[in-house]
Amino acid sequence: MKIGLIGLGIMGKPMAKNILKAGYDLTVSDLNRANVEEVVACGAKTAGNREIGEGCDVVLTMLPNSPHVKSVMLGEDGVAASMKPGATFIDMSSINPVASKEIYAVLQEKGIEMLDAPVSGGEPKAIDGSLSFMVGGKQEVFNRFKPLLETMGASVVRCGDVGAGNTTKLANQIIVACNIQALAEALTLAQKAGVDPQLVFEAIKGGLAGSTVMNAKAPMMLEGNDKPGFKIDLHIKDLNNALDCAHSVGAPVPMTAEVQEILQWMHNHEGGQKDHSAIAQYYEHLTDIRIGR
Repeated sequence: MKIGLIGLGIMGKPMAKNILKAGYDLTVSDLNRANVEEVVACGAKTAGNREIGEGCDVVLTMLPNSPHVKSVMLGEDGVAASMKPGATFIDMSSINPVASKEIYAVLQEKGIEMLDAPVSGGEPKAIDGSLSFMVGGKQEVFNRFKPLLETMGASVVRCGDVGAGNTTKLANQIIVACNIQALAEALTLAQKAGVDPQLVFEAIKGGLAGSTVMNAKAPMMLEGNDKPGFKIDLHIKDLNNALDCAHSVGAPVPMTAEVQEILQWMHNHEGGQKDHSAIAQYYEHLTDIRIGR
C-alpha cells in the first residue's frame, strides 16, 4: 500500500516518522522544505501534491483548518483531481464537520472513499505514537485503515459516518479548553490565598479533579513554560469551528464562548503562538502574580 501525507507541521512530522517506523511506503509533501528533508532522511519519498494523488492508494492530510484542506483537495490542481477511483482520502486535520461532509460529497462522485480522523494528544503523543483518533466514515473503510492509524495512535475509535470524527474532536477541544481555564483559575486562587499551587496540584491530581489535562498543563503553568505543544491560535481555530457548529445545530455553549474570549485576548497580546496552557498568563495579568513563582 502506497501512502501519501500532505502536511508536516508540529503534528504531521512525527506522525510521518511513526508511519515509516511501521514499514509503510510513504511519500510526503509540505511547504516547509526543511521538514520534508527531515522526513525524507527517515526513509520517505517526496513529491508534489498531484503526484501524491496519482501514485498513492491512500492520501492523508494534516493541515491547519477547513480552507487549507478544501484547497489542497478540491482547489485548482487539487489532489482529488488526480486520485484514482477506489483510492481513499483520510483527513487527520481538525476542521469543521460541515467541510468534511462537503469534501466527502465531491469525492464520492469520483468513486473515492473518505475518513475524517482528527487526533488529540498534542506533540508529545504524536512523537511517541499514542494519539487518540476520532474517526468518521463507513465501517468497512474504517476497518481497512485502522491498522495504519494505529501506527500513530493508541486509541482509534469510529464515532459514526463522515463528519462524526470532527464533531467528536470539537467536543474534545471544548473539554480541554475549559479544563485548562479552570486549572489556571484554581491555581491562581490558591496562590492568592497563600497556598503553594504546586502542593495544591500534588494534592488534587489523584482525586476527581485529576485529569490528563491537569497532569500535562499544571507543570507548564508552574514553570512558566509556554513552549507550544498545541498553540493558542490553533485552539482558537478549533473553538471557532465548535461555535459555528453549535450555532448551526442549536447547542448552547456559553463556557466555550467564555474561554474563547480569553484565548482571543492572549492572541491580541502576542500569545497566539504560545501553548494553550498560557491561558494562565491571562490570570497573571489580572492579578500581577506568577503562578508558582
